[in-house]
Amino acid sequence: MTVVFEPGSTVVRRDVRDGKVWTAAPHRVLADDGTRMLLVTWPGTAGYTLTNWIRSLTGGGEQARRQAVADLAAGVWELGRWVWRDTIVVTWIGLDPDFSLQHYQPVDAGPGHWKINFERPVIRSREPDRIDSCDLLLDLITDPDGTWRWKDVDEYDEIRSKGLISDVEHERVQAARRRAVAFTETGQGPLAEDWTSSRVPADWPLPVLPDGVLNTHE
Repeated sequence: MTVVFEPGSTVVRRDVRDGKVWTAAPHRVLADDGTRMLLVTWPGTAGYTLTNWIRSLTGGGEQARRQAVADLAAGVWELGRWVWRDTIVVTWIGLDPDFSLQHYQPVDAGPGHWKINFERPVIRSREPDRIDSCDLLLDLITDPDGTWRWKDVDEYDEIRSKGLISDVEHERVQAARRRAVAFTETGQGPLAEDWTSSRVPADWPLPVLPDGVLNTHE
């Protein structure tokens, strides 16, 4: 039976590698039909991510970021608590099996941007309500003027060279990259809409991670 999540409910988006969680972030559901899902998260929401990733965002710089990627490639890491800041993030799941689409809107009303996030196909589950995937560290960014650019290609190449991405999966990602460029250049789906004024419903509290969210049963 297909798992369908109710609007307003909390769903945890996790990245999992070899049965081990490396990110967990709670979102609220805006809409879901069992195939396509629309999620939102916003500043103040607390989740987990790689400790070295947190260091890279809080003064550790590029060296900490490189170590976070190396930790992921090696399959050995520590998790730390991370509180989201600065932007409202709306995420579309199910537009394509190999990527999600996100819109980042600064809370200070500055210019937002779009990101296509390449990842493994999403698995929906209960207890807790969640969607599991694995971010492949490759993004396609569309700036406010409509121009697009690749992001984190070196990181993708690194995890591929260290065996996290097989040759078969790499070919799948290459095909997804072509679809993503076509999706972006033709302004398909949400890209054709104005999301700059999107706001979280005023009566929604911050989503909170449930107990046991770091456990897996693989």
